[in-house]
Amino acid sequence: MVSVSDGKSKPVPMRLHLSMEVLKLQREDLEQAANHNKPPLNAKERMVQITRQKVGGLGLSIKGGAEHKLPVLISRIYKGQAADQCGQLFVGDAIIKVNGEYITACNHDDAVNILRNAGDIVVLTVKHYRSAKPFLQQNEDEWLSPNRQGGSPRCGHSRQSSNASATSVQYRKWVDVITVPLMMAYVTRYIFGTDKLRRNAFEMKLYNRNFGVGERIEYMGWVNEAVSNSNQPWQSYRPRFLALKGPDLLLFETPPCNIGDWSRCALTFKVYQTMFRVMRESENVDERQHCFLAQSPGKPPRYLSVETRQELLRVEAAWHTAVCSAVTHLKSKTFPVTFNGRSAGLTLEWTQGFTLSYEDIGETVWRYKFSQLRGSSDDGKSRLKLHFQESDSIAIETKELECSQVQNLLFCMHAFLTAKVAAVDPTFLTSTTP
Repeated sequence: MVSVSDGKSKPVPMRLHLSMEVLKLQREDLEQAANHNKPPLNAKERMVQITRQKVGGLGLSIKGGAEHKLPVLISRIYKGQAADQCGQLFVGDAIIKVNGEYITACNHDDAVNILRNAGDIVVLTVKHYRSAKPFLQQNEDEWLSPNRQGGSPRCGHSRQSSNASATSVQYRKWVDVITVPLMMAYVTRYIFGTDKLRRNAFEMKLYNRNFGVGERIEYMGWVNEAVSNSNQPWQSYRPRFLALKGPDLLLFETPPCNIGDWSRCALTFKVYQTMFRVMRESENVDERQHCFLAQSPGKPPRYLSVETRQELLRVEAAWHTAVCSAVTHLKSKTFPVTFNGRSAGLTLEWTQGFTLSYEDIGETVWRYKFSQLRGSSDDGKSRLKLHFQESDSIAIETKELECSQVQNLLFCMHAFLTAKVAAVDPTFLTSTTP
């Protein structure tokens, strides 16, 4: 038992039911037991399951049939027997199906035989006809009771009311109030709409059994994304489900619960063309802590936060791992540039470093290792300067380029350099501590 409150009213006692798949909050309720004095008011089809008794069979009698141009109707329900105990069958119910098989075209005797041989557990599809009940209660001498014994005994039962006692019976039952699927469940440490923290949280992990090495999931979990609203003076947040999978950073409205859901992502960023930056405390836009920025050319920057410092470090470490994996699988990336007034291609290559080649003749103009890069500068538009140290001297050589995708190029350079650092120093990916 737990006490549940919405933060505005007094706590209410409820039962918490936890299974492998769902968490349910249930309240205790009183329910009046059904009785045969109250057949359904509508005429919709219903499915009723009955367990046959060794003595008395199904505990009902039928009348009608195709030879009379009538449906097969329940004409009597014997008190205390199977049909009466299930509490869902009534005099005047027409039997449409027995175990899924239609009997609407059967004559009376065939219907009796089908009911007798339907097995121990019988599923009836029925439909109630209120107008038939007075007619069915007249000639009891013609009633038949389908059961397991051979023959169709007539009037074998004492003449007694076919209805259950009209006494109202109440019993207690647990009614589901909230059902939460546990897969991808989200628990926040923040009380909704405030900056007050809860004391506990939990994490969930996913194993990469169904994905190849290049599609490995390095991180998945809930984050909060800042949403600017011109109609409000403050910044609001909405939950997003973030995943780092293969070369992609994915932001979902709802968690991916199956393979097909991964293709229905609200936002996708390539990690090797995205800048990830952990915000310093002085840079936070409000009281939310543990924030980071994901920025990709051509897309608005995403300001995100997590619940704890430890979670932020996990995201950062997973980001570096995802970048390294993406770059080593990408191997190379070429950007169109202009060098000395001629069209060229600048290639970032995992094994070679920086290589510039003219497009018209395809010859290599110059090549430098990643380790030779000493710095870079740009005008924020299209011009880029790369400063390299010559391999045989301490002299610095500057290469000036023009590139229409300069921000893409810079972010990709950063990704390749990060991967190179990790390749030279494996502890780089595990050096982050709280």
